[in-house]
Amino acid sequence: MSAFFKSGTDAAIEVTCVRLNAKVADAAAIIPVIEKHPLSRQADEVVVAIEAAGVNPSDVKAATGLMPYAVFPRTPGRDFSGRVVRGPDALVGKAVFGTSGDLGIRRDGTHASHVVVEAAAVVEKPDGISMEEAAGIGVPFVTAIEGFRRSGLPKPNEYVLILGVNGKVGQAAVQLATWQGAKVIGVVRKDEAYEGHSNAPIEIVNSAATDVAARVRELTDGHGADIVFNTVGDPYFEAAHRSLAKAGRQILIATTSKTVPFNILEFYRGRHTYLGVDTLAFSTSESAELLRSALPGFAGGFLRPYPIAQSCIYPLTEAKRAYDAVIGSSRNRIVLRPGD
Repeated sequence: MSAFFKSGTDAAIEVTCVRLNAKVADAAAIIPVIEKHPLSRQADEVVVAIEAAGVNPSDVKAATGLMPYAVFPRTPGRDFSGRVVRGPDALVGKAVFGTSGDLGIRRDGTHASHVVVEAAAVVEKPDGISMEEAAGIGVPFVTAIEGFRRSGLPKPNEYVLILGVNGKVGQAAVQLATWQGAKVIGVVRKDEAYEGHSNAPIEIVNSAATDVAARVRELTDGHGADIVFNTVGDPYFEAAHRSLAKAGRQILIATTSKTVPFNILEFYRGRHTYLGVDTLAFSTSESAELLRSALPGFAGGFLRPYPIAQSCIYPLTEAKRAYDAVIGSSRNRIVLRPGD
């Protein structure tokens, strides 16, 4: 075993990392700097040499005070892939990936050359998936998996309505639902096709040109959607509510406004269930358990990572450009690659 790949508890190593030293007024004012810091681990932790790290909207939002529990100074970043270089013998040298709700928010994260996480937090990377692709799986797939875990996995021939279907969580939800044999209806805001992988054909509804709920009733022979995965929040809340089948479940993961009109009578007479998902509450170990549950899907080709365009890969020194791309609502997955 080389001097760099070690088991046991060892001396600190020097880490190159992106640093956000203080909260800023808005996303445009974020000024990441590159610093070097010593990094050490406890006996139950591993050091991962990061080969790629995803950039999520939450990484940027936390810098502007939208998450009051975010600490400063800190290294942002929730998603990662790389190799274990220090830790238990069984893990050292393994290609792994993972994500977390606290990394990069409450503790130093993954936009760095190395990260320390609990040994239980690393998931072995599936064969056939690149490091860059693995780094893009974390937050979107964990969000979609947890949504369906809370609502009950879609059953064969159940109807699943996904609002914001071309977003990354929406695409993950399509993959998971069609893997289970559900019939998926996806909603977009303009005339466009579905952009992601699916295990079966899906229906697309353009909300700018069509009454979503009326079209859902038409496509389901009046039944409605058994599960609505609302990735957008209040702009689609009413359409989602009117699309629900009896005993239907709506999953909510985001919003632009905090409040919506709510018809309590229709809610209880419809026997509806509303479920909120916030992956920022998940530890690295809890997130890893959700990712492990999806490994058979990746191994079997039912689930696929998002394609990573070369133009969407940035070195740590260009973290500002990467954050700006996310702020600009890039449709592509943005990745930092520390080795560049």
